Amino acid sequence: MSMLTQGFERPSGWAGRPALISRERKTQLKRAALRALAVLMMGGVLAALIALKTAVYVWHLHA
Repeated sequence: MSMLTQGFERPSGWAGRPALISRERKTQLKRAALRALAVLMMGGVLAALIALKTAVYVWHLHA
C-alpha cells in the first residue's frame, strides 16, 4: 500500500457527525485569525518602509 493513499480506503463516517466547535467559538477564532493577519501585514509594511529608508540613506551616502 502506498503511503500517499493510505487513508483513502477508510470509511468517511466523519461527514455525518455534528461540528465539534460551536458557531460562537468559530466566530471568535475567525476574528482572532483576522487580527493576527492584520498585525503580520502591518509588520511587513513596517519592514518594507525601514528597508526603503535604509536604501535611500545608503544611496545618498554614496552620491
